[in-house]
Amino acid sequence: MIEYGINCIGPDAQIFEPVTLGFPSRDNMQKSGFTGTTIGKNSVIRSGTILYCDITIGDFFQTGHNVVIRENTRIGDRVSIGTATVIDGNTIIGDDVSLQSRVYIPTNTRIGNHVFIGPNAIFTNDRYPPSRIGGLDGPHVMDGAAIGANATILPGVCIGEGALVAAGAIVTRDVPAHMMAIGAPAKIRELPESLKPGFK
Repeated sequence: MIEYGINCIGPDAQIFEPVTLGFPSRDNMQKSGFTGTTIGKNSVIRSGTILYCDITIGDFFQTGHNVVIRENTRIGDRVSIGTATVIDGNTIIGDDVSLQSRVYIPTNTRIGNHVFIGPNAIFTNDRYPPSRIGGLDGPHVMDGAAIGANATILPGVCIGEGALVAAGAIVTRDVPAHMMAIGAPAKIRELPESLKPGFK
């Protein structure tokens, strides 16, 4: 394991080499003693994972292979990050979240609790690249939402509580709570009855 800064790993961690903890942000290059990575108990960190400095992660965390998580990220308990996923920092992720393989999460994204994000889903945060007019505004995913494989979520879009984004959808506007976004560009539809809260 390669370590930079001051790292804290909770008990019963399983770390499979090679793994890098506390990798310095640009501001911390050539420095020592900066805050590295903090991880709770019972983590599983698979080979190729690089966790930057100033990251705080809860209990029962696991990564696939070749995951990169950038600085200033906060992650809750029981979060799983799939192989080759990139989280570009200044991001908050809640509890009980599953990001499947090859997901991309840009800077300034917020993800709530009990969220599922399917493989190859792409979030964006720059509405007018490369001008950056309006700044970098990542999507906001509310509690209980699910996003299908290969979906693309545009900057500043809010995926409402319990909403569903279909596989391959390109979401250009907010998705209300307990609704469905489908198509490219996505249209808003009622959730199927079988997916609505309280369905028996």
